Amino acid sequence: MAYSDVGDDNLHELTLQSFTGSALFQRTFDEGMSLVEETARYLDGPGREEQRNLPRKAAMLYAGESMRVTTRLMQAASWLLVQRAVHEGDMNVEDAASERYRLGSREICFGGSADGIELLPAMLQNLLARSDNLYRRIARLDQVLFDGGSAPPGARGQFARLEQAFGGK
Repeated sequence: MAYSDVGDDNLHELTLQSFTGSALFQRTFDEGMSLVEETARYLDGPGREEQRNLPRKAAMLYAGESMRVTTRLMQAASWLLVQRAVHEGDMNVEDAASERYRLGSREICFGGSADGIELLPAMLQNLLARSDNLYRRIARLDQVLFDGGSAPPGARGQFARLEQAFGGK
């Protein structure tokens, strides 16, 4: 099918379908879900004990930053699950593109780390950095897939741009 034979609505759907069927999406999905599980295990286990042993100021900082990492990961996981639902035919592209299903909580998730972050346990610092990286990549994907952009016309152009931007092989 030639580009001229595909309407804008079909092109958008092809782009999202191409992406969600890609190895890049699967790697991002797997990374996101693994990070959610790893973070939950840490915060419910060793992290809880580490927080008890922190000085009061650092314990308050720990509470705030653990909420930030949790918010980032829940937003990322929700977005990834919506995209998978589109790919599997359980949701249509128009619904996935609505604000209701877009990546949210940007003001919290993009916010910079508070002063004193170095006082936090190394594992929490690591999870904060990794969740920030994941959230920022998904925010970029959300922007490319749903806000258009300057990609060449056609699904292949969009897909090539995603592969280039996110190191697909």
